[in-house]
Amino acid sequence: MDTPAHYLEQARDWLDGHGKKAWIAAMILGFIFFWPVGLVLLFYMIGTNRMGNCSMKNKWKHHRGFEGTGNTVFDKYREETLKRLEDEQNAFRSFLDDLRNAKDQTEFDSFMAKRRNDNGSTPDAPAY
Repeated sequence: MDTPAHYLEQARDWLDGHGKKAWIAAMILGFIFFWPVGLVLLFYMIGTNRMGNCSMKNKWKHHRGFEGTGNTVFDKYREETLKRLEDEQNAFRSFLDDLRNAKDQTEFDSFMAKRRNDNGSTPDAPAY
């Protein structure tokens, strides 16, 4: 038995298969024929990120989910390479975070030293 939800899922899958232009065309047609449908489609597209450009991170994860090529040696090599690249990316992000934290700490220490020198007292003591 086909339910309205089933038809909506089929329509969504069909529009996804035809890309962003199909979604935009459906939204415009929705506005032309019955404006609440167009509005619902617009909010749905924004809420599910069909309106914006997909980030490379999402595309990367989408492509990673593909089935194997049939060549087990290549598939194993590809998975190992992708794992290595993800590990390197995480290590680099960690390095950048440490670098930012060190820079922030240096700037903060410099600010506190300047403040101590300007006030002639400790920053904890209130100046009257």
